[in-house]
Amino acid sequence: MEPSVIPQAAQMAADLSPWGLFMQAGLIGKLVMLALIGASVWCWTIMIHKFLRMRTLVAKADAFEEKFWSGGSLEELFDRIGSRPIDPMTAVFVAAMREWRRSAGKGNGNGDPTMRVRLSQRLDRVMQITVTREMESLESRLGFLASTGSVAPFVGLFGTVWGIMTSFHSIGMSKDTSLATVAPGIAEALFATALGLVAAIPAVIAYNKLSSDMDRYAQRLENFSGEFGAILSRQLDDRG
Repeated sequence: MEPSVIPQAAQMAADLSPWGLFMQAGLIGKLVMLALIGASVWCWTIMIHKFLRMRTLVAKADAFEEKFWSGGSLEELFDRIGSRPIDPMTAVFVAAMREWRRSAGKGNGNGDPTMRVRLSQRLDRVMQITVTREMESLESRLGFLASTGSVAPFVGLFGTVWGIMTSFHSIGMSKDTSLATVAPGIAEALFATALGLVAAIPAVIAYNKLSSDMDRYAQRLENFSGEFGAILSRQLDDRG
């Protein structure tokens, strides 16, 4: 009997590998596992892209602010950047300068206090709209991380319940409560739980970190908009 027990135990160990658990799972179990694996892969894609994107934007913002506060002409800086800003901060600057030139070309704000106030309000509104639009673009797909972090454990729990139901069904059909009968279903259930946690935990951590970084970056854009608006307001006062 002993020689036959060893091959059986080896076969069980092979069947309880992750690939074996997936292959022996039923249709529902496989769908749950594939959904969790796909969500995890997509979350990691979003995370890597967003982290690299934020690092690049911070570096570009540092370089732009160095040029902006260097004391050079804003008109020359605008001409060098052109009409294609490469990051949100330069987009705010370009939007405000474009409105400034358009109004200056029409002579708005020259000697008329009411027109100067309206121009200042338009500049502030243009910068605010640009900040909002750029942040919406930057925060795109971030909600998927939050959704995965909150939903994936429950999807894994559903797979767990389904695996346990499969085990009880196997017991009922075979009238055998041995480990060989219940182990595959229980292992499938635990595997689904593990996949749910593997998908959810990194998504939650990345979402919190990215949200914090983006909030700081949005505040940086708001501060720049306020400072730039103050500079343009002083130039409007000098015109008057």
